[in-house]
Amino acid sequence: LTATPVKAVFWEQVADRLRSLSGVESVGLSEWPLMTGESWNNLVSVNGRPNSRVPSYFLSTSSAWREVMRVSLLAGRDFRAGDQMPGAAIVNDAFAKEYFGGGEPIGKSFDMVTFGGSRLAFRVVGRVADARYRDMREPMAPVAYVPFTSEYQRATFIVRTMSENPLTMASQLRQEIVRSRADFHVSSIRTQNELIESHTVRERVLAMLALFFAAIALLLAGVGLYGLLNDAVQQRQREIGIRMALGAKPGAVAIRIATQTLVMVLIGVLVGFTFALAGVSYIKSLLYGVQATETWALAAPGAIILMLAFLASMPATFTAARVDPARTLRAE
Repeated sequence: LTATPVKAVFWEQVADRLRSLSGVESVGLSEWPLMTGESWNNLVSVNGRPNSRVPSYFLSTSSAWREVMRVSLLAGRDFRAGDQMPGAAIVNDAFAKEYFGGGEPIGKSFDMVTFGGSRLAFRVVGRVADARYRDMREPMAPVAYVPFTSEYQRATFIVRTMSENPLTMASQLRQEIVRSRADFHVSSIRTQNELIESHTVRERVLAMLALFFAAIALLLAGVGLYGLLNDAVQQRQREIGIRMALGAKPGAVAIRIATQTLVMVLIGVLVGFTFALAGVSYIKSLLYGVQATETWALAAPGAIILMLAFLASMPATFTAARVDPARTLRAE
């Protein structure tokens, strides 16, 4: 941050110094990073038509910003040295669909209508893929990127390093910026992953709690199922002894016990799936980006429960297979 607005050329000079550092792959500039919650929005008018009802987002970026952020260029070009603000603009797919009917917007013009009523004219020079601007939960909004050519009191250096952990260069980057311009003050250094993860704190906490309680529930279910089956085999020893005395094989008896157990558990799993599908809309609201109807999300819990039931039934199955029919009948 700086005390007074600084021309874009000086911001670029500092960016060039950062690019010269060993370990730095590329450096871009923008007024603020994506996903911070900050925004600049205005109404848009195309070909003199009435202003759009939904404000569109705008962001000032340097020519290297898109490459650093790995935002795909779908058509047209990046900003060049001669591009000015207002003047050139790069728009995302959502912007093209909203204002140009989904057609190719390259070469077409639009007006940014400020809330004071003034109009700034722009000509589209590039189209890029959609990227989340302010928040992960809001619908993909129309975004127009404009050249980083004005005076800025604050801005953000977007630095891509060659290290897997970019924070290892944090101290060096901070010192180099201050060394380049004494009036620059680095307020914070954050990774893009940190900014993204800050939007999913609730989801991650819920996931951890759900995993913890699910593990406890599985443990209790396994212990309870083991106890229930063991008691059932003890009560059915006379029946099992008679069957084996009449010629039933121990293996057949064991399979019968295990099959009956798995059938009961399978019925319970199906009932659980029914309730889960009934609450799909609620589950989707809790977990961002997770579809409750995905095959793996439905199959994994059922498979785990069936495997747990099988393991819990093994001791009772072995007990049933080892029943001595003669001793059982003599006891009766």
